[in-house]
Amino acid sequence: MSSLSVPKPSCLNKPFVAPHRFMFGPGPSNVPPRILEAGANPIIGHMHPEIFEIMNDIKSGIQYAFQTHNNLTFAVSGTGHTAMECALFNTLEPGDGVLIAVNGIWGERAADMAERIGAKVNTIAAPPGGCFTNDEINKALSKHRPVLMFLAHGESSTGVLHSLDGIGDLCHQYGCLLLVDSVASMGGAPLYMDKQGIDILYTGSQKVLNAPPGSAPISFSPRACQKAFNRKTKPVSFFLDLAWLANYWGCDDKPARTYHHTGPVSAFYSLREALRMLAEEGLEKSWERHRTVAEYFHTGLEDMGLKLFVKDKSRRLPTVTTILAPPGYDWKEITSFIMKTHNLEVSGGLGPSVGLVLRVGLMGCNSSRASVDMVLNALKGALQHCHKSKV
Repeated sequence: MSSLSVPKPSCLNKPFVAPHRFMFGPGPSNVPPRILEAGANPIIGHMHPEIFEIMNDIKSGIQYAFQTHNNLTFAVSGTGHTAMECALFNTLEPGDGVLIAVNGIWGERAADMAERIGAKVNTIAAPPGGCFTNDEINKALSKHRPVLMFLAHGESSTGVLHSLDGIGDLCHQYGCLLLVDSVASMGGAPLYMDKQGIDILYTGSQKVLNAPPGSAPISFSPRACQKAFNRKTKPVSFFLDLAWLANYWGCDDKPARTYHHTGPVSAFYSLREALRMLAEEGLEKSWERHRTVAEYFHTGLEDMGLKLFVKDKSRRLPTVTTILAPPGYDWKEITSFIMKTHNLEVSGGLGPSVGLVLRVGLMGCNSSRASVDMVLNALKGALQHCHKSKV
């Protein structure tokens, strides 16, 4: 008689077969065969010399993607949220002042995280779809004198691409670090970490890079390192402690790397291949492709009579488009119809944009005219078949 009180789960009697879907929401995006194949390579040890070589390759690829010479450049084991916490946990201590620019959900999340570790959080807010002028930022910096400012370059909840020009210089005038979230924008819109004076920059693997979720490129400037490595207290997270991570990634000039955590080997394979594909195309060509495809998409939407949520064309995020929810329709019915009929994902709003918009992500390999035509056809069918209220 078995001593086990929990029987074998019947749900595990057969393998799971994932459906193929067109991932045209705000992420994750579809993963090209090359990246899937790279991730299927045999597992080797996370402290083997071949893995260190792959990690070095990833570092170089991130430096190219971010346009930075920062030595402390690596990939956090986790999603973009993990990178956000890595940035905040290492540069903020209890009582430190932080300025969060909130014009969507990512500013809200950053403020929540900073608050949890005892930082003194001040915010400047813009309505969904809005941006901040450099004068507004300057006034807030002058008033609050923070040690760190957070800003989302690509606000995927509202579809806004925020200009970064001049903001780094403003922050540095007040002795403040600039932290930028580029999860939805990196590779899809021009971004120059060093030239734009960004002190900490991070992104995710699952957007323009088209790798599976689970790794998050990040880079720290020498100025950010000075703050992080001269703390009075230890970072609240051992897993995200920058001193340990710098050593594991070979960024601290020590002769040997010390075990910190078991790195996600398959994710490293995938991320390296994703960065290789970005380098093959070239950053400037990728930026231009995303721009022209987005413009083609926006024209098609307007020709259908749909309205874009972000009015200013220069502030539209080329990777994630926000469409005003068509009056009289239930946005949930539209997204459900499109998924059921076309096996295609588009999403509703997130955070402050819930109920206001539909969101379509065309990132990396999905950024093409063929993808646009597919989405436009699906939206046209949804508007014809979904119930429209007469009220």
